[in-house]
Amino acid sequence: MNTSNETINAISPLDGRYRNKLETFRNYVSEGALIKYRIKVELQWLLHLLGIPQVKKLFSESQVKHADKIIHQALKNIPQNAAVLVKSKENVINHDVKAVEYYLKDYLSEKNLDVKILNFIHFACTSEDINNLSYALMLKDAVENFLLPINEQVIKKLKSFSFQHAELSMLSRTHGQTASPTTLGKEFCVFAWRIQRQNKILKDTAILGKINGAVGNYNAHAFVFPEVDWIKISQDFIEKRLKLTWNPYTTQIESHDYIAEYCHTLSRMCAISIDMVRDLWGYISLGYLKQKSYKNEVGSSTMPHKINPIDFENAEGNYGLCSTLANHLAEKLLISRFQRDLSDSTVLRSLGSMVSYFLIGQTSLLKGLSKIDANHQNIIDDLDKSWEVLAEPIQTLLKRNGIEGAYETLKTFSRGQSITKEIMKEFISSCKGLNQKDKERIEKLSPDTYTGLASQLTKSFCGHEF
Repeated sequence: MNTSNETINAISPLDGRYRNKLETFRNYVSEGALIKYRIKVELQWLLHLLGIPQVKKLFSESQVKHADKIIHQALKNIPQNAAVLVKSKENVINHDVKAVEYYLKDYLSEKNLDVKILNFIHFACTSEDINNLSYALMLKDAVENFLLPINEQVIKKLKSFSFQHAELSMLSRTHGQTASPTTLGKEFCVFAWRIQRQNKILKDTAILGKINGAVGNYNAHAFVFPEVDWIKISQDFIEKRLKLTWNPYTTQIESHDYIAEYCHTLSRMCAISIDMVRDLWGYISLGYLKQKSYKNEVGSSTMPHKINPIDFENAEGNYGLCSTLANHLAEKLLISRFQRDLSDSTVLRSLGSMVSYFLIGQTSLLKGLSKIDANHQNIIDDLDKSWEVLAEPIQTLLKRNGIEGAYETLKTFSRGQSITKEIMKEFISSCKGLNQKDKERIEKLSPDTYTGLASQLTKSFCGHEF
């Protein structure tokens, strides 16, 4: 890990301890990234306006052609120092989006863009027109380039482990007590299925945007160019140029409902993942899973033997932070006084932090999964000590045979008792209500073979990939 005064003195662990893990992601969700997204939206809107016949006719053909060339070049190569220059203007005027407009006017004027065309930068826009689209593009890129791919890695890893251990019988625990056996693969399969389902919801969630002026009614647009179909212009800009989903009905702000949908999905993924890492932690504690030992790693400052499940613990902590932020954003962003208040602005700046904590959690989870394997002997030994779990199939068979009090008979025999193979065999032999064929079937049954369709269920979900 790269250590410097910058990382050591950082208040947030995202910019300190975890800085290296988020180096690439920072280019998508930082303050500098947000400024660049604003620049892109402003430039795209200027391009879009120059394509409107009523606007285009205000300029000569050569002016429009030159502007088109310069704007496209600017979109491809936003200067490295653009965010710094915008920020310096913001420090003077105390308005972040207006600072972008002023920066672009300076920058494009240096490229000999006609002053009349420069006047159309930020034309008929409120700052929220630019901001909502910038955050939408930021979230779109973050989801497509980071969240979905790392989620797919997790799902693939879980499916692989599930398939590998689809037939490895394992004692279940309901309420922490011994219960009907399952397979290790089936337990992993359940989490793979749950996470895959949420990932699809995340993938299918529409990202909305609006560009309709100060209170969402195209007031200035329609007054200056009443002959223009601004509703269609707006829809085409959002859907065709920016590849987002158009929101036709808003106040000054885009209502943020879709961001809440994203947050709720991410919060559910965090809850599912916490459920999973706590189970993995428990299976390590039970000795069902073993961890790889690395020569140079230290598990405890005083107990040399320790190999702690720190990756799963780290993942749990970061999922919790992500979920807390996600739930707050989902609740807060849906509420704005009248046509708008500014309380959403400061909250939206934590979108990057929310997703960053999730990515750290996923990274830690993947690291932890790469360091575990099944401890076959411990799993087998535990099963062999737990013959009481066969009380379930026996009482169910007795019920099928019409024996009254079947459940109560097995309850008296097994509840709170230590049942061995020999004790079970003796009970089966003396059990009334079982014919010889039934007894022979049960005598062939053991805790490690009483797993139902666990293997089949696991392979049907995971098998086609491996």
